[in-house]
Amino acid sequence: MDVVLGLGVLLCLAGIVLLLNVLGAGDYVVRRVTSRSLGELAPGFAATPRGFKTYAVLVLAVGELCAGIGLTAVSIQLAAAALGLGAVTFGAASIIAITGEVETFRALKR
Repeated sequence: MDVVLGLGVLLCLAGIVLLLNVLGAGDYVVRRVTSRSLGELAPGFAATPRGFKTYAVLVLAVGELCAGIGLTAVSIQLAAAALGLGAVTFGAASIIAITGEVETFRALKR
């Protein structure tokens, strides 16, 4: 369980670093990854500021879920809180990401 907890903490830190754009990390990822075309697919929702923040929150939510699983060995109450928060955050951010991707795709000029 220590490995899962460690992975959760790392994912949470990565999500926070991207969300807060610590030392320009978010800008770097947008410039080098999300704003590039993927073959025939144009850059999508993740290349927009709102989209990038949504995906950073998704990384954070996955980290919360992993941390919650890892915390089951320490405290069931703490684990339940982390799992619940992670699940709600993941669900809400997923809905925002899906609608954003659809809006971005529909706005493309063909």
